[in-house]
Amino acid sequence: MDNFKAAIFDLDGTLLNSMDVWEKIDINFLTKRGLSVPNGYINEICARSFQEAAEYTIDLFGLNEKVEDIIAEWNDMAIHEYSYNVQLKLYAKEYLLKLKSLDVKLAIATGLPSVLYTPALQSNGILQLFDTICSTDEVKRGKEYPDVFLLAAERLSVPPKDCIVFEDVAPAVESSKKAGMKVYGVYDKYCEIYRTDIINIADGYLYDFCNAPIPQNK
Repeated sequence: MDNFKAAIFDLDGTLLNSMDVWEKIDINFLTKRGLSVPNGYINEICARSFQEAAEYTIDLFGLNEKVEDIIAEWNDMAIHEYSYNVQLKLYAKEYLLKLKSLDVKLAIATGLPSVLYTPALQSNGILQLFDTICSTDEVKRGKEYPDVFLLAAERLSVPPKDCIVFEDVAPAVESSKKAGMKVYGVYDKYCEIYRTDIINIADGYLYDFCNAPIPQNK
């Protein structure tokens, strides 16, 4: 039985069909430097904060660049896409509206900065549905750790055991599960190689939000 009082959603690859954007950005970013995108690179950085992803990229390729400059370049490349082109996953808005009608508290826990998540949520008409939005920019560690999920629960004033998390990335599924939350994996093609791992860790797995869990305590 699914009993929960709050739902916490990842954005990239979970609510938003946006991972194609990052593939293009990664290709363009590295091509400008005469580099190709290594296998597994996108999966390696997608659970990290922008700070951690930039540090990882500098170390991996031996770049003589500043973290803040790389983050600024990524943001500049992504702002237009998130403002105008990034769409929601199937049935995501309908599911959010259903939960809202049942007085479930809604939160976002994302690795995106506000300059990207705000226009994406506005353009898809769902910004107003969320009680709080938490970014890994606000905590010390990325989603390999439960910090951002615990921050969301704290802001919602809901104990972790009464929260359900929706995530597409295996490290984030694992960390939110360790935080004592119910966790559903969400299919995204960029994380397909980790699908079995996610299914083994999570309480459930979704290919879209059509059959997403409805709280039985409502």
